[in-house]
Amino acid sequence: MLKQLLAIKHPQAAQADADSLQLNRTLGPWGLTALGIGAVIGGGIFVITGQAAAEHAGPAIILSFVLAAICCTFCALCYAEFAAMVPVSGSAYSYTYATLGELAAWFIGWMLVLEYGVSASAVAVSWTGYFLSLLDHFGIHLPAALVNAPLDGQLKPTGAIMNVPAAAIVLALTWVCYVGIRESASANAAMVALKIGLIVLVIFAGWQYVNPANWEPFIPANQGPGKYGWDGVLRGASMVFFAYIGFEATSVAAQESKNPQRDMPIGMLASLAVCTVLYIGMAAVMTGLTPYNLLGTNEPVVTAVASHPELSWLRVVVEIGALIGLSSVVLVMIIGQPRIFMIMGRDGLLPPVFTSIHPKHRTPHINTIITGVGIALLAAVFPLDILGELTSMGTLIAFAAVCGGVWILRRTQPNLPRPFRIKFAPLICLAGIVSCMILLSTMTAHNWALMIGWTLFGLIVYFGYGYRHSRLRRS
Repeated sequence: MLKQLLAIKHPQAAQADADSLQLNRTLGPWGLTALGIGAVIGGGIFVITGQAAAEHAGPAIILSFVLAAICCTFCALCYAEFAAMVPVSGSAYSYTYATLGELAAWFIGWMLVLEYGVSASAVAVSWTGYFLSLLDHFGIHLPAALVNAPLDGQLKPTGAIMNVPAAAIVLALTWVCYVGIRESASANAAMVALKIGLIVLVIFAGWQYVNPANWEPFIPANQGPGKYGWDGVLRGASMVFFAYIGFEATSVAAQESKNPQRDMPIGMLASLAVCTVLYIGMAAVMTGLTPYNLLGTNEPVVTAVASHPELSWLRVVVEIGALIGLSSVVLVMIIGQPRIFMIMGRDGLLPPVFTSIHPKHRTPHINTIITGVGIALLAAVFPLDILGELTSMGTLIAFAAVCGGVWILRRTQPNLPRPFRIKFAPLICLAGIVSCMILLSTMTAHNWALMIGWTLFGLIVYFGYGYRHSRLRRS
């Protein structure tokens, strides 16, 4: 049994299996970069930034973004080497299978459900806040019971029924993903262009009204664990890390890339660089427009803009742009999650229904429907704080595994062709692992309890189905 749990799948075998799925290869470097930006810029910049500044980092949220970006850079380099060497759709799951064995691969695949599926739910919940703010302009007010989660951050009943708008946007975008990757990528590219234009507009328009006094003190005095000071900056970094997840979403579309060995590294590193610059600019403007302690709302960008009557014209633009930006994140995550399930199903760890490909659209259609309905249910029931922090935890664990996998494969398979090869690999991999562990160490005991529960549920699924049906085990 131990031998099976530690069995690895050679990268070339993973490539051969992936080629048998016959997905359409339609994405170039710009399409992949847009896919990455579409996944990254969303709930983080439009919601989490304000909450992290108000509750943890203050104006030093800018430093939190820099620290999170450094961690992501180490991980992006490792992802780029793996993605160029093993261009398959399983992302960190496939990379872990090739280096750490089947049980570890299952564990990482289960963490990726948090990164893609749960994060899509979190962003959909954020979408609701801006949607309600936009409706307010027209005097439309939906019943509170239909726009809030029935559970709070401690999983206690709130009296609400469900978050209907969040579930509705997820189901609508699931249909877009159902009809094809080309259509999904085109819709995403249009939304990416619009939201980048919006962010640049907010930065330039808002900069004229920035009050430097709002940046003082830049790092507020510590008021307890994770509350301001350098401890708060680190806690803020672990929160805004949520804002960066998705740069590696390009790796789940590897089998739909025209030239994955060349284009995958370009897509990941370019999207990370663009998003980092935009995040720092947006965080500086938001904390400069209004005191940081007022930004802990469901729509902090609107809060910052509304504090200056001269920028009232920008409010509706921000609300519409935020809705578009958040929609593109949900879209990319719905593209990514079914493709990870598809690879796990191909390996026998999930039922065969997850590998079914639509004869016309060439998409994992049944898988997409199952994933979309699951994401919609999570968005309808759970609040943003639980969904967002669980997403960050799952992503950090997956990133650390990828960094470790590159290091291991350099030792165990030194002669494998590596179209993209990072320099100083041991140092970069170690830096990626350590930075992920530091950010994980700032999570609360409540979050760790939820993570343990999620992990145990995943192990029940694996030993109940995956272990007995594993193709690697049967072969």
